[in-house]
Amino acid sequence: MSRNNNAPSIIGSDVRIQGNITTLGEIQLDGNVEGDIKSASLIIGEEGSVTGAIVADSVIVRGTVNGQIRSRTIRIEKAANVTGDLWHESLSVEAGAQIEGKLSHGADENGKPLKTVNGTPDKVEGKAS
Repeated sequence: MSRNNNAPSIIGSDVRIQGNITTLGEIQLDGNVEGDIKSASLIIGEEGSVTGAIVADSVIVRGTVNGQIRSRTIRIEKAANVTGDLWHESLSVEAGAQIEGKLSHGADENGKPLKTVNGTPDKVEGKAS
């Protein structure tokens, strides 16, 4: 059986995960994750939440994040509530979105450019406090 790498992994609203998630593909998160997420693309729905660090090439947040986000492209939509530092190359924030944390353009916490491994930024550091 071959896996279709173009299909997103969907985490439904009734799912709660305690632990880290790593994938080379896309994740659609409508449930709750307590742990770090590393993926090529992450979409957090309005009912979705993450408590942990996120590393991805592209992140769209419609729900809640408590932790840092490292991504080339971050889109924070109007229903989102983000508490944590963001490292990005491109950031868009809709009116009504709530963000509490440091925003860093084009560099990590040490001032180094964001690098990727297999299409995703290279590492998940500790969780934001």
